[in-house]
Amino acid sequence: MAGAETKVKPFSVLFVCLGNICRSPAAEGVFRDLVRKRGLDSKFNIDSAGTIGYHEGNPADARMRAASQKRGIAVTSISRPIRASDFHDFDLILAMDKQNKEDILEAFERWRFRDNLPADGHKKVKLMCSYCKKHKETQVPDPYYGGPQGFEKVLDILEDACESLLDSILADNSQLLG
Repeated sequence: MAGAETKVKPFSVLFVCLGNICRSPAAEGVFRDLVRKRGLDSKFNIDSAGTIGYHEGNPADARMRAASQKRGIAVTSISRPIRASDFHDFDLILAMDKQNKEDILEAFERWRFRDNLPADGHKKVKLMCSYCKKHKETQVPDPYYGGPQGFEKVLDILEDACESLLDSILADNSQLLG
């Protein structure tokens, strides 16, 4: 059909930390904010999850929500554990630290055959800090047991990584801009 507009499937990004109450909901909020500011909301599906289900159904940590709010970023996600379907549903799965990445990959191996997951599903899993340009950290530190400065540090790292992440996704998926 000449002139028919083809609908581009939104690019799906999942942020994962341990409990899905501090780092991954903040990453989701920061990334959503960047995507919204660039007018690309309809081009992305963004979510977060935890490697454990301990906090399932809970909102993000109040300290993380407050620190994010000071920067004008809404953190509204509700905690959930990662699930096998995430390997079908998401194009990219970003782990906040090396242990999270190992746990995600172990879950993938456990679910791979039972749930008929894509053979290359493990390639979707990357470390969040691999996208940092200004920060030297290789992992996003867990601020849960620290003071307010820990939440600020996490947001600084996530703002850096998310900016670069979005640029990288757009460079590799030019149809999202079309």
